Amino acid sequence: MKDKTLVIDGMALLFRHFYATSFRNQFMVNNKNIPTNGIQGLIRHTMKLVELTRPENMVITWDMGKDTIRNEWFKDYKANRTAPPDEMIPQFDYVKEIIHDMGFYQLGIHGYEADDIIGTLSVNYDDLIIVSGDRDLLQLLGKNNDIWLTKKGVTEYHYYNEQNFMDEYDITPEQFVDVKALMGDSGDGYYGVKGIGEKTALKLIREYKNVENIIENIDSLSKGLQTKILNDMSSLQMSHKLAKIITDVEFSHDEYMEHRKLIIDTEKIDQTLASHDLRITQKYLHNLNI
Repeated sequence: MKDKTLVIDGMALLFRHFYATSFRNQFMVNNKNIPTNGIQGLIRHTMKLVELTRPENMVITWDMGKDTIRNEWFKDYKANRTAPPDEMIPQFDYVKEIIHDMGFYQLGIHGYEADDIIGTLSVNYDDLIIVSGDRDLLQLLGKNNDIWLTKKGVTEYHYYNEQNFMDEYDITPEQFVDVKALMGDSGDGYYGVKGIGEKTALKLIREYKNVENIIENIDSLSKGLQTKILNDMSSLQMSHKLAKIITDVEFSHDEYMEHRKLIIDTEKIDQTLASHDLRITQKYLHNLNI
């Protein structure tokens, strides 16, 4: 890669590290009495990724509030999710302040999810390494872009490019949207076709290529599948719309190109971590080769 860009799903990593420690009530409250366990985990994870990938550029993407355009399409989208714990709420804005003080570029657009920003970047730029815990992003594989899905700690990942995705799933990345439409995503509050799980969804998409073809050829399906799909047709169609990541979010590409360059100012980073009383992370970064 000539101009490699590390793209981080900030909210995914923040939640991951918050819950990795909060079950032991390790909130790492700083001298401002703000819990920092999610923040410190995200920063350590980010800087370890910098050490591992040696990118020329980096952007940390964010969800910006609970409601997005998908809630306009479907009012129950993600409505089944429980509210975040009290100890996490102040970390949402605070982490962005700290990341800004460290000198790193961030991008979040109200009304859209981080997935949509990542999707828009993926169709406009090559040589991205996208890091998240969200398997939905696999639909974006292509060009020279890779996806690293978190597996364990900050060094173990499921690594995907377009070819090994197709080898594993025997469909194209674009067809993963149709699989999700059929099986739904209970975590996001949409359910596709009740009674169709991932195994059946994959089998149908391998044979019929997409949801549209399945509907057009519904008479060729077993009576059981016909009944399930016909009973949940509106759910299937809405699920397809919700599952597809948006790839035309409007933002300033000139600003992105200007600010994405990764500059590691170790003194500035050290001073930032000290000023926010992030001592565990400060000590961790001293041992990295960045």
